[in-house]
Amino acid sequence: MIQPAGIDDVMRALADPTRRAVFERIARSDEITVAELTRTSGVTQGAVSQHLKALKRAGLVAERPQGRNVFYRAKPEGLAPLFDWLSHYDAFWRERFANLRILLKEIDP
Repeated sequence: MIQPAGIDDVMRALADPTRRAVFERIARSDEITVAELTRTSGVTQGAVSQHLKALKRAGLVAERPQGRNVFYRAKPEGLAPLFDWLSHYDAFWRERFANLRILLKEIDP
């Protein structure tokens, strides 16, 4: 059984700018084939396939074979480890925004 991806896997997968662009393209589509991704990515089909493999291993995309095509779709739940990690900083940013709100009221009452 495949273990759910952790924060390291998700961050590693999204660290590469080309892979991140591929993921963003998939996320904007309901489903998309490797051929369609290759046409818009500016890299070879082999490179796109390797990026898809890394995204799938990180739990960020799912595939659905149909005949000679494989359709990919984003798995938003794959971003959960990233959101969980970022949520630890919520209090930090909330306090900063509250301070900014106070400062802005002082500047322009």
